[in-house]
Amino acid sequence: MIKIGDVAEKALNGEELNKKDGYALMRSDNLLLLGALADELRRNSVGDVVTFVLNRHINYTNICTSKCAFCAFYRDKNDPDAYTLSLDEIMKKVREAGALNVTELHIVGSHHPDLPFEFYEDMLRRIKREYPNIHIKAFTAAEIKYFSEISGSSVKEVLQRLIDAGLGSLPGGGAEIFNEKLRKKLCPNKVSGKEWMRIMKTAHLLGLKSNATMLFGHVETPEDRVEHMLKLREAQKKSKGFQAFIPLVFHPQNTQLLKMGLVKTQATGFDVLKTFAVARILLNGYINNIRAYWIMTGKKLAQISLNYGVNDLDGTVVEERIAHAAGAATEERMSKEELIRLISEAGRTPAQRTTTYEILKIYGGAK
Repeated sequence: MIKIGDVAEKALNGEELNKKDGYALMRSDNLLLLGALADELRRNSVGDVVTFVLNRHINYTNICTSKCAFCAFYRDKNDPDAYTLSLDEIMKKVREAGALNVTELHIVGSHHPDLPFEFYEDMLRRIKREYPNIHIKAFTAAEIKYFSEISGSSVKEVLQRLIDAGLGSLPGGGAEIFNEKLRKKLCPNKVSGKEWMRIMKTAHLLGLKSNATMLFGHVETPEDRVEHMLKLREAQKKSKGFQAFIPLVFHPQNTQLLKMGLVKTQATGFDVLKTFAVARILLNGYINNIRAYWIMTGKKLAQISLNYGVNDLDGTVVEERIAHAAGAATEERMSKEELIRLISEAGRTPAQRTTTYEILKIYGGAK
């Protein structure tokens, strides 16, 4: 049996951890040791600065053909609460964001059966024409694959057309969990894990940066989480295009997984903090930004996660619909002042960043 102390020593010595090391970390109940190790690695890699971005989410439609079992957001187009924002409605939200001095738009939606690919190009062009300095982070790898299918173009051609229209980077959504047997149960109509990786590789080769995510706390095993992280690590060695890793806490409310009785509750705080810590330990030196998406963790647990390897708290968000459809009880926005307070009171130095992690402003030190 592998001892956690031996794994910790390897990590502190800069040795690359293997799958068995990762399993040992995920099976350990010594949360304080895992946190201390992750915290030390975080300090050595990125220091005590904790970053955030002034951003706004726009979820342009909830009408989707994929119908993933873990998703509470999707609707059929005839459902009474189905919606699709027009380009004018999208621009209204963009102008609201511009008035708030956001530097990033995070735009994701669903696999709409009727919207042509040109709709998405026109969306980006209109935003860039009016707000050329706002960075557009848009469309998950799953959406990119879908755009390829509806346009009859290759993934590379789709990405290049979107870049030409104003796309700045990709979010990390659609990765879910890479275990293909689980994906066939959870999201059979969605991009496979291997396809997700190929799309990200293509995006990175075209010069786009992206994030990477992992949805956890549903029907996956601790070993599935480790293998997911290690696949990302191997891909990062080649492309170096992933900017941040974001473990996303599954929310079961209103999902098929809950209705089928496969999941009854969401991950505990203990499990969430352990997953953040293991992510830092396994990915440190490869993907150095570990982000707590406070929408899904809650503000207080996100703040505590800063002692478990996390160095980024996402951003202001302004409006979020996907996690809230699944029961997220958090607010839909957080002010810059509150982000600064949460970070400072955790003993860290707050810093506003760009989407691509350039520091725009440092707000003093810890209180």
